[in-house]
Amino acid sequence: MKSQFRQTSIRINDEVNHVLKEIDEQQITLFMDDVLSKDRIFIAGVGRTGLMMKSFSMRLMHLGLKVFYIGETNTPSVNHNDLLIVGSGSGETLSLVSITEKAKKLGVKMVLFTIDDLSTLAKQASRIIKISAPSPKLQKSNNLDSIQPMGSLFEQSLLITLETIVVLLMERLGLDSETMFKNHANLE
Repeated sequence: MKSQFRQTSIRINDEVNHVLKEIDEQQITLFMDDVLSKDRIFIAGVGRTGLMMKSFSMRLMHLGLKVFYIGETNTPSVNHNDLLIVGSGSGETLSLVSITEKAKKLGVKMVLFTIDDLSTLAKQASRIIKISAPSPKLQKSNNLDSIQPMGSLFEQSLLITLETIVVLLMERLGLDSETMFKNHANLE
């Protein structure tokens, strides 16, 4: 007989796998082209989604890309040669709407990772990566329920999506973990 922990973790993994199967791989490929074609990359998100986006920001830095997280004190101004990557499950986070409106006026290309491809942020995005997870902030738009609280399934699926993209970018750039580790923080 499986333990309660084992049964629950298997259900959570099954949920994540279900969500990942729905992601449009063509949009992922085009997104990677965006990442590699821009001078600088700016990343934004709030809450737990923001933590996933910060993780991605760090990995892009490990890849040797010039990346900044919106809101940090060393974040420079953006211009039309840059890429803005935003994570927002609902696509309605007001602080992110304000940021993306400004970026759009400056001609910055914006990619959005979201549940809701009809949201306010989605309307401003140049590219949308839809992650079809349930959220208490949105009307149920798929047949998926989660045993997890609030936006956990979106956040987990987002993290795995972003980590998968990192592996694919490593292959494109001909990098391995050992090479990337040279960019790892050494003043810890």
